[in-house]
Amino acid sequence: MELFINVDGGSRGNPGPGASGWIIKDKQGNILVKEGLFFKECTNNQAEFTALKMALKAASDYGKCSLTIKADSQLMVRQYLGEYKIKNPELQILMGEIKQLAGKFKQISITHVPREQNKEADEICNIIMDRALKNAPVKPVLTSDIVKEEPKPVINKTETKKEEVSKLQPAVIKKVVKKTAPKKEVKKEKAQKDPIFTKTPTKKKTAKTEIKKPVQLELFDKI
Repeated sequence: MELFINVDGGSRGNPGPGASGWIIKDKQGNILVKEGLFFKECTNNQAEFTALKMALKAASDYGKCSLTIKADSQLMVRQYLGEYKIKNPELQILMGEIKQLAGKFKQISITHVPREQNKEADEICNIIMDRALKNAPVKPVLTSDIVKEEPKPVINKTETKKEEVSKLQPAVIKKVVKKTAPKKEVKKEKAQKDPIFTKTPTKKKTAKTEIKKPVQLELFDKI
């Protein structure tokens, strides 16, 4: 038996809400499987890899047959064929699962096609995302979330000049009379009065290993 599969995946935001879609047909063009999977948050590559994985899972129900797979992600196809390396640890795990599933079939042929030739799988992804995001609850906008700009005070130019003169006078007196205060104390006073001289202690960066959580699957749908 020979099956023909189209897979696609995408993310609105990359990462962001996304979906995988796959469609399986027989030699006569009859649709055997047409399904999709929604992700609360994923990347384009995660959605593409998952589409291929789920398509192989669905095709395994038809026994040890030959598969002809088409995808519009050139990167995924080349990574499956071993032409490109996979650097992302999560994608490496996904590809390992894909290869394990692929070993159950008689033969697999996977090729890259333009997006125009993969419209059915792409349409599944959009339907799944639209359906899931339409039912998502909308967060109300609170007044505390809105940042308001405070009105700028009206400044009298004559007052500002007097203030500037009064600020400058102590500094001039200190420069003329050197014995009144030692240099160290002058620096401390400047640091207290003038924010330019204040220095906040820099926090040492500690290397933390971030453990990425697996992709969260939210919705499985049959179209």
